[in-house]
Amino acid sequence: MIRPARPDDDAEAVARIHAPYVTDTAVSFEEDAPDAAEMARRITGAIRWLVCERDGAVVGYAYAGAFHGRAAYRWSVELSVYVDGSARRSGVGGELLDELLRELREGGYVQAFAGATLPNPGSVGLFGSRGFRRVATFEAVGHKLGAWHDVAWMQLALREPTSPPPPLSAGPVGG
Repeated sequence: MIRPARPDDDAEAVARIHAPYVTDTAVSFEEDAPDAAEMARRITGAIRWLVCERDGAVVGYAYAGAFHGRAAYRWSVELSVYVDGSARRSGVGGELLDELLRELREGGYVQAFAGATLPNPGSVGLFGSRGFRRVATFEAVGHKLGAWHDVAWMQLALREPTSPPPPLSAGPVGG
């Protein structure tokens, strides 16, 4: 089941899912795993934040945030998808991404961007399977776990850009 995240109910599970990406991989460039309070703050501040529940447990999440802080970028979003280790390769990431993209399209957003630390065939493959195309590679942009890492930036047009741009619908914080 995909649903909007609830900061008070889901922050702990989101923090648990995110922690190994921080501590054990270069997928996240964070060096300290955020706690539940920080994740609740992030959920509240997101444009959209969804979780996937299976058998009553949160097993993945996806969110969209502002691509950039300046006003003219407001029709563009940056998004991420994270899946619990126990649920990888089970379709959770694709389900979350599909629903997030659907909601962003309905909300009037025009462009979606995703970054992926390289190598990361899972993320590159997931986003590529939904039509994202690589538009840039930032070389040796982050140093983590004793190595320099490149980041691929991928882009997907959610709708045809028009002038004037479409109105944006706020929707609930989490979804």
